[in-house]
Amino acid sequence: MKTSRILLSGTAALALLGTSACVTDPNTGEQKVSRTAIGAGLGGTLGYLLGGAIGGDAARIIGAGLGGSAGAVLGKQFDDQIRELDEELQGQGVDVEEVGDQEAILVRLPDGVTFASGSANINRGFYDALDSVANSLIQYPNSLIDVYGFTDTTGSDALNQRLSEQRAQAVADYLASKGVARSRLATRGYGESYDYLRIKTADGVAEPLNRRVEIKIIPISQDDVNNARAQ
Repeated sequence: MKTSRILLSGTAALALLGTSACVTDPNTGEQKVSRTAIGAGLGGTLGYLLGGAIGGDAARIIGAGLGGSAGAVLGKQFDDQIRELDEELQGQGVDVEEVGDQEAILVRLPDGVTFASGSANINRGFYDALDSVANSLIQYPNSLIDVYGFTDTTGSDALNQRLSEQRAQAVADYLASKGVARSRLATRGYGESYDYLRIKTADGVAEPLNRRVEIKIIPISQDDVNNARAQ
């Protein structure tokens, strides 16, 4: 797996007409499409990645007691963290991507495999991947962590909104159980939003690839801390 930068520009949604990479459902052994196969060219459709942390970063920085890092140190830590995550998550169907110019690291858990349909229970086969993420977050403590949940289009809008929130919370709870400070974590569910990725299956049906969670790691500099304290 190779890290890729998300380009925060562009317009159209994308329909994919074939499959080129798969991951294995840890419960059933079934091969499913991994979003790793799709690549970073879709970044322009991901409007929710624009902007800062959920709820604003100032109060969260103060609440989490973050110390921040000097600019040069922060840049090296960012490079080290994204490289180490990429290596640790190799072969697990997880994307590790750079957002902007060292603005954030995005860890994308694969569609349709991390959760069963209609469920917010994390498949046990992805505990190891989340353990690697948790260890990285503990090793590099000067960051805020936003966890985003999504669903496919099965079911009502209200049900899917609630389910997406539960999925994001389940991942945040797991990270916290492994020692990541809850004060660094925030969650948001997007329901069926951003359900633009579809793969045509063997029977010709376009299958949505939206049953996923994404973890956005936002590095905090010393300047960020100073600005938060001044507010």
